[in-house]
Amino acid sequence: MSNTADNNNNDNNINEQRIALKVYRENRSQKTGSHYDTFEVPYRKWTTVLDALLYVKSYIDTSVAIRYSCRMASCGSCGMKINGIPKLACYTKISELETSTIECEPLPNFPIIRDLVTDFSRFFTHHKDMQPYLQAKDNLETDTNKGTFAFYQSPEDVDKYLQFSYCIKCGLCYSACPTVGTDMKFPGPQALAQQYRYFADTRDESKNRLDIVDDRHGIWRCHFAGSCSKVCPKGVDPALGIQLLRSYMLGISKNDKVPAKRIEINNNANTEDGTIDSNS
Repeated sequence: MSNTADNNNNDNNINEQRIALKVYRENRSQKTGSHYDTFEVPYRKWTTVLDALLYVKSYIDTSVAIRYSCRMASCGSCGMKINGIPKLACYTKISELETSTIECEPLPNFPIIRDLVTDFSRFFTHHKDMQPYLQAKDNLETDTNKGTFAFYQSPEDVDKYLQFSYCIKCGLCYSACPTVGTDMKFPGPQALAQQYRYFADTRDESKNRLDIVDDRHGIWRCHFAGSCSKVCPKGVDPALGIQLLRSYMLGISKNDKVPAKRIEINNNANTEDGTIDSNS
């Protein structure tokens, strides 16, 4: 047993390597200026940049400020610029970077709070300005006197917006957009792509979605650099959403969306009358 344990330890030592982690440091509240600190951390083939940062915070310097949550590329919290490219730290393996030094910086186009943590307030304000929720002509789905309704959508209807619903609001596309860097009133690729997501959804009956982005700081400020789609970790392709939205605004594409059919849900179901039995 001891020989086996020794062999395992030797294998671990062989597989473990070390890398220089260069971290941007700044605390805006204390106005201490900015600098970089370099830490030497161990890693293996499965170690992510977030793992390395947490190692630094746990064993070397507890003052390093980072934001993270799920560790599985679902929450979008750990976005940062890694070796000059906006990435999710939990989704980026050190072994895949093929470099001896990893430089971690806060996302561009976001105000810095401290170290790698940035302020998303303006980003979320732009998102909310898009009215990112389904809107109907009436309140049938919420009026209890008129019963409960569900919407029917065909697979083709869902495919029109499904790709854009995968957005996790990580802000990487926003940080990579050159227009955002020059116009703070520009909604950014995330917000515009989400505008198309609801515009294309047959359950949404809003008539003013195109008006929301039809101004000099809106969709017309997009230069189609395409960098937003290149950095998206979920394959949303915001540039495509913006192009599709603009084609409707220019009349190139015809808006022939047919509102989704509403089907009444009846708790005392008689499925032969066109309702849905919620108990079945």
